[in-house]
Amino acid sequence: MKYIEIKNQSAAMEFTLAGLTSSAELQTLLFWIFAFIYATALSGNFLLIFTICSSRKLHTPMYFLLINLSLVNVFSISVTTPKLLQTLWTHTKTISFYGCIIQVFLFIWALGTELFILSFMAFDRYAAICHPLQYTVIMKKEVCVGTISGVWIIGMLHSAMQAGLMLKLSFCNSNLVNHYFCDIPPVLKLSCSDTSLNEMMSYVGDVIFGICSCGLTLTSYCLILRAIFRIRSTEGKKKAFSTCSSHLIVISFYFSTVIYTYIRPSSGYSLDKDKFVSLLYSVVTPVVNPLIYSLRNKEVKEALKTITGRVRLLRRPQV
Repeated sequence: MKYIEIKNQSAAMEFTLAGLTSSAELQTLLFWIFAFIYATALSGNFLLIFTICSSRKLHTPMYFLLINLSLVNVFSISVTTPKLLQTLWTHTKTISFYGCIIQVFLFIWALGTELFILSFMAFDRYAAICHPLQYTVIMKKEVCVGTISGVWIIGMLHSAMQAGLMLKLSFCNSNLVNHYFCDIPPVLKLSCSDTSLNEMMSYVGDVIFGICSCGLTLTSYCLILRAIFRIRSTEGKKKAFSTCSSHLIVISFYFSTVIYTYIRPSSGYSLDKDKFVSLLYSVVTPVVNPLIYSLRNKEVKEALKTITGRVRLLRRPQV
């Protein structure tokens, strides 16, 4: 195990990622599975972004937010999966100290940003259903761009604080990270320094992000449900609920796994269990999101049909 001096403290120069399995046969199988998942996630999210950008009908606040969700999905899965694929294919599980800290920084940035984007999407549905006449004023371009910019910046500042605090720690015991990527809980377990400040700031950040995002989301949907129940016609209720059903599925899946992993005392962590739960929000969610928002969305499906129709016309031989 190599060491490097950082601010007069001894720190591991590189870490070893435990990965998902030690079986060589399983690693080969998992490589092809995750390679397919990664390719599907990239193609699905980029196709959704291209579809929205290509269709004027989809140039609305809701789809602007959906573009940002797809971008953060690509960002999130690209932070963890390429390194996972490398370890599965080459069986080389080492990662440099600074590479590990950068991975923590990028992943926490993506995680926090996605939480707030999902919350703002819930607020968008609230504005559309509960205040349809004022919707264009509430969700005007300046508000959407300003809020989303703030979300990305807040997510970056939070992750920079967490990564900066980790740089002050020393790692002089084991260098085996019990995970398939560098995340805060498994890396803190390896430190021989006092990690109480890191744990406190991590917990405070997680609770603030969790309470703010969950609070905004739950409040928005409580008001949405109240508005839907006031609609007299069955057809009107179905139409109103269909506009937010896709988002409900996504936030239920994403929030439950993130809250389980991060918003609990460090004594409750089970790293072996957590690394498999983290697959749900770091790998599965970026694949599922574009499928849910395209297959369950009539406007997106119509835009996709228009694009495929144009492609077919271009492929026809010119007479």
